Amino acid sequence: MDAKERYEKERSDGKQQRLLAILEAAEQEFIRRGIEKTTMQHIADAANIGIATLFRYFPKKEKLIVAVATKLLQPIHDAFMATAALPLSCLDKLERLFDFLIEEHNRASAKFMVDFDSYAAHSQEPVEDMETFVALHRRISLHFAAIVQSGIEDRSIRQDLQIKETLTTIMNSFGHFSRQLSLQNNILLFESDLESRPQLLILKGMFLEYVKNPS
Repeated sequence: MDAKERYEKERSDGKQQRLLAILEAAEQEFIRRGIEKTTMQHIADAANIGIATLFRYFPKKEKLIVAVATKLLQPIHDAFMATAALPLSCLDKLERLFDFLIEEHNRASAKFMVDFDSYAAHSQEPVEDMETFVALHRRISLHFAAIVQSGIEDRSIRQDLQIKETLTTIMNSFGHFSRQLSLQNNILLFESDLESRPQLLILKGMFLEYVKNPS
């Protein structure tokens, strides 16, 4: 590698590190203040960069919001992809996914994702760069479709069910409930001192018991 190539690589690496620092700072500010109340100046200050530098990376706050959401969706994609590739029954794969979501719900980022869902749903105009987030979500759906197909083939799932529709409904319900529990300090519960993890474990057990093939 000559001097010019080394310089270009260092420059590229430096930009990537700064981008990651911006995304991390934005994530923390969005979680702490909420998406609507967080300004670009808040993020620039948290990332220890000038506001002009921030705008060179993200000309609009909306682009930064979607970039953070996409970054946080990536580990979920990776978990679904890895689980789909495992040499396990569909029932065992579902259990792995439930366990992953149970661990994820306690992360502060879960609160951001709830806020992001609301932000995107209430936006008066199409959210810029949303296609990137949607494309990643579709890839998650493809990995889950492979898991569903394995349930049809290995018969670990009850064959009297509409397997695709049932498993999709169950996974969506579990994911939604786990996200809402991440906000339990700010919402009214029947039992305010009931921890979220036992609730999720109970729901996991109910779902798995319902779908497993008894034969």
